[in-house]
Amino acid sequence: MDLEYQIPITISIVGAGPGDPELLTVKAVKRIQKADIILYDNLISSEILDLTSSNAKKIYVGRKYGDVEDAMKRQDTIHELFFKYAQEGKKIVRLKSGDSFIYGRVAEEIRFLTQKNIPFEVIPGITAGIAAANSQHIPLTERNKTNSVLFCTGHTATYDLEQLEALANMLKTGTTLIMYMGYKNLKEVITTFKKITPDETLYISAISKVSQEDETIFSGTLDEMEEKLEIKTVPMPVVFILGKYAFPIDHNPIKIVQENEY
Repeated sequence: MDLEYQIPITISIVGAGPGDPELLTVKAVKRIQKADIILYDNLISSEILDLTSSNAKKIYVGRKYGDVEDAMKRQDTIHELFFKYAQEGKKIVRLKSGDSFIYGRVAEEIRFLTQKNIPFEVIPGITAGIAAANSQHIPLTERNKTNSVLFCTGHTATYDLEQLEALANMLKTGTTLIMYMGYKNLKEVITTFKKITPDETLYISAISKVSQEDETIFSGTLDEMEEKLEIKTVPMPVVFILGKYAFPIDHNPIKIVQENEY
């Protein structure tokens, strides 16, 4: 398919945040309300989609956990939709959960738009890890305690665990980790971290359904969380915050989620 762009129009790539529409930027709301076409990912809340015009066409282009559809085929479909609706002179919003540049696969889309000379803008959003730290009062950095924070995943792109030892060593120096896509490998993550940091007391907070009414936190030491996860299931989606001080500052660090919440 020959995709040579002819008609100038702006495509807005919008970070939708973790789900609460009140966490959207003012610019994001304006673009969503004025869009003719909404291409939206998984985890975009119905409340955010309700901000669209009644005449807007909403097209789901996301990927759910466990989806086996070919990723390249899905991405090609998104590119074709960009081109099709840009040719028609539509106002297009590409709606991504969290922030587009934090595990949002936005680079491929920007390269395509740049190659085809399609004008675009990127509007930042609040990524789930930052939102979780704020809502649960978990300091990611703090004077004289931790001066760095790292975004990471629970596995590499090839789904191996080779990065875990390096991450564990960073925890020993006081770095705080915000881990996405880590639930499937959480037991391996905890086992590796305990092996590499036997003399450290490290905490892990698992924040489920960030910014939603039923947001929940599991928090404790690695040993406590390992034990708790044997009898509890953390509702998806979930983001993990790990480190020497990765617990709510206004709660007992060994407190786990209240039993009456499940």
